[in-house]
Amino acid sequence: MKIGIVCYPTYGGSGVLATELGKGLARRGHHVHFVTYQQPVRLTSFQNNVYYHEVNDSDYPLFQYPPYDTALTSKLVDVVKYENLDLLHVHYAIPHATVAYMAKKILLNEGRYIPTITTLHGTDITLVGMNPAFHPVVEFAINKSDGVTAVSNSLKKDTLSQFQIEKDIRVIYNFIDSERFRKANKDHFKKAIAPDGEKILIHTSNFRKVKRVEDVIRIFKKIYEKEKCKLLLVGDGPERQNMERLCREIGLCHEIRFLGKQEAVEELLAISDLFLMPSESESFGLAALEAMACQVPVISSNVGGLPEVNIEGVTGFMSEVGNTDEMADNALILLQNENKLREFKANALKHAEQFDIENILPLYEEYYKYILESSVYDYKPR
Repeated sequence: MKIGIVCYPTYGGSGVLATELGKGLARRGHHVHFVTYQQPVRLTSFQNNVYYHEVNDSDYPLFQYPPYDTALTSKLVDVVKYENLDLLHVHYAIPHATVAYMAKKILLNEGRYIPTITTLHGTDITLVGMNPAFHPVVEFAINKSDGVTAVSNSLKKDTLSQFQIEKDIRVIYNFIDSERFRKANKDHFKKAIAPDGEKILIHTSNFRKVKRVEDVIRIFKKIYEKEKCKLLLVGDGPERQNMERLCREIGLCHEIRFLGKQEAVEELLAISDLFLMPSESESFGLAALEAMACQVPVISSNVGGLPEVNIEGVTGFMSEVGNTDEMADNALILLQNENKLREFKANALKHAEQFDIENILPLYEEYYKYILESSVYDYKPR
C-alpha cells in the first residue's frame, strides 16, 4: 500500500506514535509518505520506503497568521495525486481530520477518491476538542472520515459521550518497540546516579499542569522520609520552573535531577525502579508502557486509559488523582520489599509485551484493507 501519514512532528505522543507506525509499516514493505511542517523528531535517518513532504506556509503580508490548514490541504492534494497514494491516515483530529476532508473533496471533484482514517489520541477530544471554537468542526470531520480509531477504550468512550459520532470507532492500542524499550545492563550509569545503591524513581512528561509534576515531587518527598532514593525528572515544559522552585522549597534539590528532553529515555528507564505517573488525565499512558517494557512498575492515578495499561496490584498500583499519600505508601510497598519489587518488574514486562509494535502493526494493516474495500462514493463524472 501507499500510505500518507499526517501528524505533528514534535515530541508529543501522537507524533511519536504516528512516526513509529509509519516506520514499522515501511519495514513491512508499504510505501509511507509523511506530510507535515517539519521532519518528525523520530524520523532521524534514512529508511527504505519512507518519504517526507514538507508543508511550506505562505508569508503573504495580508495574513496575521500563516494559514497552515490551507497549505497542508494543498500539499496533501499534490502528494495524493503525484505519489498515487491509496489512503490518508491522519493523527490528532485538530486540524488534520478537517484538512483530510478538504483534500478529499478537492480530489473527488477531479474524479479521484482517497479514503481517510483519523486516529484520536486524547487531548484532541478531551481538551482542545471540547473548546466551543473547535467542537462542531471536530465532530463534523470525524463523521466525514472513512475510518476512525482511538488509542484506548477509555478514549472511545469519551469521544462517544462528548460528540455525536455516527462512525464506528475501532480501538487500536498504542504500542512500543520492544527492541528499543527493554532492560539493559547500565550498572555503571546507575552507580553514577545512585552511588550508595539508592532506589531510583523516574517521571517523564511534557511538564504541563495535567501531568501533575508537583504531585510527583510531593510523592517523592514522602517516600524519601522513609527510604533514601533518587528522582529523575525527564522532559521539559511550562511547569518546569515552578517545579525547580518547589524542589528548593522542600530542600531536596540534591536528590532530584532535572534532565530535560532526552532522546535515549530507555537508558534512563533501564536504571530505574519505579515510574511515577499521577496525571489528571491520560488517554492511554504511553510513557508508563515504555517504563513497563523496561521492567519498571508504575505508580499512577486511575484515570482515562491508565487502567488498560497499568494493572492494579500486578504491574503497579493506582490511586485517585491527587492522593499523594496513598501513592507514596504504595511505592514503599515495593521499594521496601525486594521480592515483591522483582515480581512486579516481571509482571510489567510480561504485560508490556502484548503491546509490542509487531503485534499492533497487523491490526492497522487489517483496518486499512477493510477501509479500502468498504469505502464507496457517489461521484459521477460531468
